[in-house]
Amino acid sequence: MSGHNLFGLFAVSVMVVCDALERRGRGFIRAFAGSCVLASTYGFLQGAWPFGILEAVWSLVAVYRWRISAP
Repeated sequence: MSGHNLFGLFAVSVMVVCDALERRGRGFIRAFAGSCVLASTYGFLQGAWPFGILEAVWSLVAVYRWRISAP
């Protein structure tokens, strides 16, 4: 497995874990947003620009959810 594929596997794995744990705290929402940025980067590097755009939008949604969540 190449480093590129390991990066994508890491990004998507962190996304799934953070999504599952987001109700435990705001930090998981923020980590989810960051992992969406990583997944978006992976999508663009892979040449799958629709995936990259979709993940970038998800990161913006997650940042918004993080900002409006109660501290």
